[in-house]
Amino acid sequence: MKRWLETLIFWGLLAAFWEFGVSGLGVRRYLLPPLSAVLAAGWEARAMLVSETWVTLLEVLAGFGLAVVVGVLFGVLIQLSPLARRTLYPLITALQSMPKIALAPLMIVWFGYGFASKLAATFLFAFFPVVVATLGGMQNVAVNLDEHFSALGASAWDRFWRLQVPAALPAFVDGIKIAMPLAVIGAIVGEFIGAEEGLGHLMTLATANAQTDLMFAAILVITALAMLLYWGVERLARAVWWRGISF
Repeated sequence: MKRWLETLIFWGLLAAFWEFGVSGLGVRRYLLPPLSAVLAAGWEARAMLVSETWVTLLEVLAGFGLAVVVGVLFGVLIQLSPLARRTLYPLITALQSMPKIALAPLMIVWFGYGFASKLAATFLFAFFPVVVATLGGMQNVAVNLDEHFSALGASAWDRFWRLQVPAALPAFVDGIKIAMPLAVIGAIVGEFIGAEEGLGHLMTLATANAQTDLMFAAILVITALAMLLYWGVERLARAVWWRGISF
């Protein structure tokens, strides 16, 4: 209870500073509206915000799910195959080194303004942390356990499933926790570049119409969405993964 109270007090103080600091410091409303104006604009456009949030949420979940599946497959492949380590891993690293915002317009050229381009952008943002976490986790096998499995004459499958996979799960969970907020960023970037719906598209319209309060309302919704999704992944990890799975 004390922990929740401390959190509420902190956010309450932050909200009060935003509300009264804007007027106290003389900040113009078109630059930074007070929190009350942002909440009022959000309430007035609540139907639109809810509708656009569902669009962005679908993009995030689809792109994140695809990134997890493909990222795990590539991580396992790179770990098990020296050829993949020498070829695919440098390619994935090079892809990660490219600025994603520069690749986003290409997604529009290749996939159009629909769902596919947002899926691709979300996937690109979330993919690399999953690969690295999976690969790093599988390499994080205790030496004594590795020697123990070798002494027992364990098969390659047993070493993989009963040794490397359990060792990789904690790092994998950390990787998907990092990937989830990045997936939200990827979806918003994709909507910025070209979209007809979604929270990023709503922000673009609000900016074009000089509706700073509505733009901040959309930012608050995006932030809340990312926090809730991160919290959901964290809770799922605590309830299911390496603590609850018997190998």
